[in-house]
Amino acid sequence: MAADTRVTTGVDDTGHTAIGADGAAAHGNTPVTADSGVTADGGASGTTAGAAVTGGADRAPADAHARQLAGLDALELGGDSSGGPAARVWGRLWPMALAVAIVLAVWQCVVWAGFWPEYVFAGPADVAPVLLDRLTTGEYWEAIGVTMRRAVTGFAVSVVAGLVVGALVSRVRVLRAAFGSLITGLQTMPSIAWFPLAILLFGLTESAITFVVILGAAPSIANGLITGVDYTPPILLRAGHVLGFRRLQLYRHVILPASLPSFLAGLKQGWAFAWRSLMAGELVVIIAHQSSLGERLFFDRELADSAGLLSTMIVILVIGIAVDLLFETADTSLRRRWGLARTSA
Repeated sequence: MAADTRVTTGVDDTGHTAIGADGAAAHGNTPVTADSGVTADGGASGTTAGAAVTGGADRAPADAHARQLAGLDALELGGDSSGGPAARVWGRLWPMALAVAIVLAVWQCVVWAGFWPEYVFAGPADVAPVLLDRLTTGEYWEAIGVTMRRAVTGFAVSVVAGLVVGALVSRVRVLRAAFGSLITGLQTMPSIAWFPLAILLFGLTESAITFVVILGAAPSIANGLITGVDYTPPILLRAGHVLGFRRLQLYRHVILPASLPSFLAGLKQGWAFAWRSLMAGELVVIIAHQSSLGERLFFDRELADSAGLLSTMIVILVIGIAVDLLFETADTSLRRRWGLARTSA
């Protein structure tokens, strides 16, 4: 006869039935399995079979629950990507290419309509050779470099000024009451209106252009930060106080991260104002021996060179679009980090 052996069954964390023996069976300690249906002493085991059935019943709801969770995760993450990097790049480029084709078609149709003579409003076929010829000369690239240097310098100073003013006004009630509306008023003021004052203060110099660029961009950046601070959730501020953050630490670790979306929108709008102010400044303030895109526009207009004028306008437009794409990339990265955008396209 076999030794007295007790067979135990249970369900582990994965929903599988676990069966074990407390004692050793006779005839070489024969192991007991769930599918044999026989106990160590040779008797039929209805308990073992019932445990197997119960384990299967428990496993079915667990598998269904796992499938439901996977479906919810896929819904939250936007589903699996249907293509690789090449497909995503093509999905981004073809709408832009279609827009360019539509603009060129409309442009050519206006030329064919004959509203203006071709020497006043040149068509795409006349502008393209002029643009390619200019892009192959070092002098034109030098003009682009001067314009970009002025833009980057003015925008960098505007960011610092807007950040300081926005931080102070957003947290000090007296400053908010005194300068809140003034900042908005400066933001809505046309940049061209500042140039008479700038020329009186600085003369026909690069400082006059930079002065107007800063006044055009800084208010938008400050307003973006102020809006972001105003919409910072109070629970985050309370958490920062609990962690011991005060003033600068609270700004650095809590307020600025929470206000990043609005601040980034303010930066984008500030760049748009800075770029427009710069183009207006280069048209008004012509500095000797410093060729720029605005200066090119001025002389092309004076010489009635429609093809050259439109080619420079295309370059200005392309630069604006390229910078906007950089801001869009930063915005997309921020939204993905915050879980507000799809992780796969």
